Amino acid sequence: MFRTFNESLGDKIFKIQSMAFLYVFKSTVFIWFLTLAACGNQPKAENQETVIIQASEEVVTKKPIVVAANRTEVYLPKLKGKSVGIIANQTSVIFKKDGHTHLVDSLLSLGIKIKKVFAPEHGFRGQADAGEKVKDGVDNKTGLPLISLYGKNRKPTAEQLKDVDVLLFDIQDVGVRFYTYIATLQLAMEACAENDIAIIVLDRPNPNAHYVDGPKMEADHTGFLGMNEIPLVYGMTIGEYAHMINQEGWLEGKLKANLTVIELANWTHKMEYSLPIRPSPNLPNDAAIFLYPSLGLFEGTNVNAGRGTEFQFQRYGASFLDSTQYSFSYMPRPNFGSKNPKEKGALCFGKDLSEIPRMKEVSLQWLIDAYQNSVDKSKIFNTNGFTKHAGTQKLQQQIESGMTEEEIKLTWKTDIEGFKKIRANYLKYPE
Repeated sequence: MFRTFNESLGDKIFKIQSMAFLYVFKSTVFIWFLTLAACGNQPKAENQETVIIQASEEVVTKKPIVVAANRTEVYLPKLKGKSVGIIANQTSVIFKKDGHTHLVDSLLSLGIKIKKVFAPEHGFRGQADAGEKVKDGVDNKTGLPLISLYGKNRKPTAEQLKDVDVLLFDIQDVGVRFYTYIATLQLAMEACAENDIAIIVLDRPNPNAHYVDGPKMEADHTGFLGMNEIPLVYGMTIGEYAHMINQEGWLEGKLKANLTVIELANWTHKMEYSLPIRPSPNLPNDAAIFLYPSLGLFEGTNVNAGRGTEFQFQRYGASFLDSTQYSFSYMPRPNFGSKNPKEKGALCFGKDLSEIPRMKEVSLQWLIDAYQNSVDKSKIFNTNGFTKHAGTQKLQQQIESGMTEEEIKLTWKTDIEGFKKIRANYLKYPE
């Protein structure tokens, strides 16, 4: 049902990128802002409102999608003559008819003065395991300094930013609260606000932007797996979310960053979007991305969710699940993206979900199934890890008490509806 990124890369890139040659830019750019930027006289961060650079007043859904990185005519003037820092990974590309080039390589070829690259979780080239510390270093291809934002510090320091005029952020998100790139974005915005540095976010489609669901993060449990009190699936692009962070006062000290969001074109929240590049080592295809909000909750348990196989986040199982209840089994082994998977070398009993169609909600059925069919229920939850992923202690308590999925999801309803009202103020694309 789903194709892997490798199998469909050529088709997807050509489909997405053909628009780079067909698209005629309809300027709805704020003229006053462009004039201001051209003069090099940008307002101070503490007084700055978010600026949205729109693609057009009307999204034409029949045209190919254009990611913001491809709209170089809009953001290059903001980088010319500036010292630029970039937060990027393997998804930070400019698409072309015959493939793609990395944003860093493209900007260097266009004469942009890039001072350094900040690397998020999984690293600049996307090779590190989940949770594995990323080291500072030098990019072999460009010779640029690499500064880790997933090691000893996760927020750019004043020292690291002292020679940077503008920070450019371009990372593909998948729309799940514990996917750490939105935390990296927020900390970067905060650092820029504190150091009076402009930040530009290049927007990309969110493949899980068509719904909002899941338990809300509680204030007592906020951290790098969820910095704000939002549902597990928030239904926004990373650009929309950046705008929300800024205007809702979520930065430390309620600072506001000098933020510009460059919008993508010809996209709506309801569109199915198949990512042409694997966004992280353990999200290999569409099925994994659609199941990630639900199976990602297993990350806070002792149940394996496909790491150590070629079907990451498309199956689940454990050696301590009742083998008589399952016809499917597998054995996790170290592989790309998972050097030491849970249940390594053990025969795991569970379910194969690789043929599940596109999800439209968070499902608890598999988590409940694993708990109910565990031969030793004390082995299921790693309490601290599960609470960080779920954002609340209530979900574990609800499952252990025997509540049904329907009963649990009813307890989310008020929080979800409240968030949707706030979210509506920041949506830049049709639903």
